[in-house]
Order: sequence, then structure tokens, then C-alpha cells
Amino acid sequence: MKKNDITPFDMQKKPVKEKWFLTPIKWALAFPDTLIRRLKINKVNMEGLKPPYLLLATHHAFIDFKVQTRAIFPHSATYVVAVDGFIGKEWLLRNVGGIGKRKFTPQDKVLFKHIKYSLETLKVITTLYAESAYSVIGTTAILPDSLAKMVKLLNQPVVVLNMHGNFLTQPNYLMPKQRKIKLKADLTQVINKEEVKLLSVEDIRGRIEKAFEYDEWQYQFDNKIAIKDKQRANHLNRVLYQCQNCFKEHQMEAKGTKIWCNSCGDTHELDIYGRLNNVNGMTKYQHVPDWFEAQRAFVKNQLINNEYLFEDEVYIDSLRNSKGFVRLKNGYLKHSKEGIHLTGEDFDGPLNLFRESNSLYSIHIDFNFKRSDGKRADAIIISTENDTYYCYPINKKDVVTKIRFAVEEAHKLIKS
Repeated sequence: MKKNDITPFDMQKKPVKEKWFLTPIKWALAFPDTLIRRLKINKVNMEGLKPPYLLLATHHAFIDFKVQTRAIFPHSATYVVAVDGFIGKEWLLRNVGGIGKRKFTPQDKVLFKHIKYSLETLKVITTLYAESAYSVIGTTAILPDSLAKMVKLLNQPVVVLNMHGNFLTQPNYLMPKQRKIKLKADLTQVINKEEVKLLSVEDIRGRIEKAFEYDEWQYQFDNKIAIKDKQRANHLNRVLYQCQNCFKEHQMEAKGTKIWCNSCGDTHELDIYGRLNNVNGMTKYQHVPDWFEAQRAFVKNQLINNEYLFEDEVYIDSLRNSKGFVRLKNGYLKHSKEGIHLTGEDFDGPLNLFRESNSLYSIHIDFNFKRSDGKRADAIIISTENDTYYCYPINKKDVVTKIRFAVEEAHKLIKS
């Protein structure tokens, strides 16, 4: 292996304005898809606002980028993009304003400088998908503690783009062919430049969190969006991994329109409006996020009672740069209340990575992701400043959602 094959991604490179010749291509890619889905953009407090400003966007699916392009038209922007987004297209992403970032790493001073440079020197809209990854279940993810502090320091107007229907178009746990769901988006200036100076960090955090609230399942039901896909419940077990009848974990299966427990047989059907109905008796949770959050509460109790522990052998891919994944030898992943610990063999010696719970408010997970050997599996992703490790559990099934719960709840418990 050549040394330059594992040179870390250059995080120091400053963002640039979008090249003029790429702008019409971007519009050509964004407009047809959003027109087909009859995108409606509701602008609130946007009168008279011109770039630069900080744009914070919810994150549901790939179509988010097309919705954002329509929402800020005819203006261009810079974008904070995870390193995996640059694979095979670094030149393109750099030249449409991409700013590189590794997900869920400790507070990034370099990233802050790039955002500040983009706003103050380039004077363009600067976009941050603050949830850092596609929504796991179609409801708001935890936002970083540092976000409100960063907003205060940047001293620029803040706009939130809250998108509706995008998750339904292509749920992260399922990733079907994109459905032609009607789309809506709220583009709201939540803090103007004068208010940034006056508001406390806590007030800023409160405004942003309120503007970020969404529930795609409730949106589907309220708007009677019928999803008649006969495979609509496929892989729902990736996020609803614990039976709410017998409480056994990792025994769920989902196929077609049904999800059931292999241990006790309890079965639910997902109707065309996204509601769960128990086919054998009384339904405990019709609303999918309620089942999802019940699992979180279970994990929290396990942590409080010192009953939580995950351990498994893992297949490891390293992502040093935009050239792609490089296979490492199998390693071992352990997660407890204290933190997450990955051991194995790196390029230049032993791999011994430990992230304490107080430094990790959430963690990136991916479903059915393509490994370097071409096979697909669920992944837990852990980043350092110079590398990102995609870890695929080898022996245990449907565990990544629980690990994400445990990371988030352990962080809350330790911080409190």
C-alpha cells in the first residue's frame, strides 16, 4: 500500500464559493425532482434577509440537498459535508462549496474557522445539517451542545430549514426506491443579527431546538399520505428491535407490511398511513416513534442499573480520505456506560481507540451499508481527527440502534 493512499483528508483547506459553471447543473438536478413532488416552501420572517446567514437544516434523505437548493434559490451556499460524502468526488464537492467534517468528533476549531470564513469573507449562506446524519426514525435527533455557543460567536442571522416528507420518500432504515411523496419545507429566520447579540446561549438553543421539531410519522398520518408500497414494513426491525410484548431484544423480523417477534409471535401490521396495528390483540404503540422511544427508556434503565454492555467482534473499514475505504483486520468493539472502545490493528500498529461517554453526545450509525468487500451490513461509525472507522458487528443482529440509544443516554447521565 502506498503511503499517500492513507494520507488523512485535508481539513485545513478553506471553502470556496460555488463555481459559476456548476450552478446551472445543480439547479438542473434539483428542480425536476422537487417539482415532481410538488414541493411547497413556507417562508417565515425571511423578508429582506440576504446572505450571508447560517442555515441549519434537518436531515432525512438525499433529497434534502435538492430541497435546500430550491429553498434558497437563486442564492448559492457552502455546505458542511462528512468525509464519506467526498468519496470519488472531492473536486466536485470542494467546488460547490463543500467543507469537510468527521461526524461526532470533539469540538472542531478548524470547522468553526471555516464556517466563520465562509460567512464573513465569502459572504455566502453557510449550511450545517446539525443532526449530523440522516434521521434514524423520522423524528428530531439530538443537537450538539456546542451549536448554540457557535451561533453566539458567529454573530450572524440564523435560518432553519425544516423539511417534511423527505424521510417518507426514502427512510434510512429501508432505503427503498425514492417514493414520489409530496414535499413541504419551512424556511424560517429564527434569530436575526440584532437578536444574536442580545439572546443568551440558552435562549438561542431553545429557539433552534423548537424550530427543529418534526415527526414524519405524524406528518404522514395528519396529511393522510397513503404509502401503498407492499414492502413498506421491510427492515423495520432495524429500528424496532425489541418486542413490546415479551420484551425480548433482537428477535424481531419485518417483511412486507408486517413486523413480528420470533420469540413470542406478537405481530403488527403497518397500514398505509404509517400506523401499527396488532393483528392478534390490543395495540400498545400505534405510533412508530412511541415504540422507538420505549426502547430508549429501557436502555436508560439498563445504564442506571449497570446492566448495559455490548461486546462483539467487528469487521473494520478505515476511511482516511476521499479515495475510499481500506479494509483493516477484524477487531473488537465494546461499549459500556463509561464509553466505546475499539481495538484491533491499524495501518501502523495497534488500534486502541476509546471515546469517553462525556465526549460523545451521539454516534453515527448506518443501515445496510456497503462494506469494502461488497457485502452489506449495519455499521457503527467512530471518528478521530484523522480517521473514520466503520465497524460492522459480526455475530450480533440489529444492535446499532440500541448502541446509539446507549451512547446518547450514557452521555446525558454522565453530564447530569
